[in-house]
Amino acid sequence: MKKLALVLGLVSVLFAMVGRSVWADDCSLSVEAGDTLAYNLTSMSAPASCESVTVTLTHTGKMAANVMGHNWVLAKDADVNGVSMDGLTAGAGAGYLKADDSRILAATGLIGGGETSSVTFSTAGMAGGAMTFFCTFPGHSYVMKGKFSIE
Repeated sequence: MKKLALVLGLVSVLFAMVGRSVWADDCSLSVEAGDTLAYNLTSMSAPASCESVTVTLTHTGKMAANVMGHNWVLAKDADVNGVSMDGLTAGAGAGYLKADDSRILAATGLIGGGETSSVTFSTAGMAGGAMTFFCTFPGHSYVMKGKFSIE
């Protein structure tokens, strides 16, 4: 009887550990971009149970950030063009992001080949919202974008 209780206890601990690791993975997302104008994903989502989400962008190419830089920016669908246009004015030194722009829900740094950047952001109020992730490097946002959702 003691052995059965021990086995059941170990099984429940294992299930709890697996559940935690799956939970953590659901709230941590990865996306890649290389020396072309494309992310490897056209949509990303996380469960509404995530209080925050971490997105990690990896630049799999070889070109420098000033030549073929990429970032990962999240905004409401209606704000994408405005954020992109204001990013042009902000320039390379600001990572093509206007400082203190309340339309930007989350953004990684601008990176070049072989680099990685992450951002962690709260999902409060995002469930069911129409959001787009995109790159603000000049000219990239027209084709380098995808849908983002909290479900």
